Amino acid sequence: MRKINEIFYSLQGEGYHTGTPAVFIRFSGCNLKCSFCDTQHEEGIMLTDEKIIEEVRKYPATMVVLTGGEPSLWIDNGFIDRLHEAGKYVCIETNGTCVLPESIDWVTCSPKHGSKLEIARMDEVKVVYEGQDISMYESLFAEHFYLQPCSCNNTAETVDCVMRHPKWRLSLQTHKLIDIR
Repeated sequence: MRKINEIFYSLQGEGYHTGTPAVFIRFSGCNLKCSFCDTQHEEGIMLTDEKIIEEVRKYPATMVVLTGGEPSLWIDNGFIDRLHEAGKYVCIETNGTCVLPESIDWVTCSPKHGSKLEIARMDEVKVVYEGQDISMYESLFAEHFYLQPCSCNNTAETVDCVMRHPKWRLSLQTHKLIDIR
C-alpha cells in the first residue's frame, strides 16, 4: 500500500520535460518541511499497486511523474517494474535524501539546503530559488541545471541569478502561468 495524495493527468510544467503530457502520482508525506511545498501531507489514501496502475492506465501519456511530498518514501523496485510493465516512462521529482530504485528512467533532484543527498544519479537538478547561494549545487553530477522562482514570486531575482551563473537555465512553473493543474 502506498499513500497517495492524488493522481491526475496534465502537462509537465517544470524543468527538462516542460510541456510533455504526463500522469502525475502525487504521494503524501515528506521527510522535509519546505515552506513552499504545495502538497497537503496529511491528506491521502492508501492504494494498492493494482489500483494505482489501473488509474494510470486511464490516460494516454507514456510519461509518469512520481512527485509529492517525497515519493522516495513510498516506492520500491517492484512498483517501478509495474509501471514499466504498463508501458510507462517513469520520472521522479525528489529531494534526494533517500536511495532510489535504479530502474527509474529520469531523476529530477530538488536538493534542499542542509540535507544530505543519498541518490546515486540525477538527470537534472532543479533548485527553487529563494536568494540562496547556488554554488554548492554546481558540482552535483547532473547534465541539466534549472533554477526556478519560488511560487512564481521572485522571477526577476531568479533571472538575474541565472544570468550571473550561465550553467543554469530558468525553469518557470508554466502550469501555474497558464492556469492548468
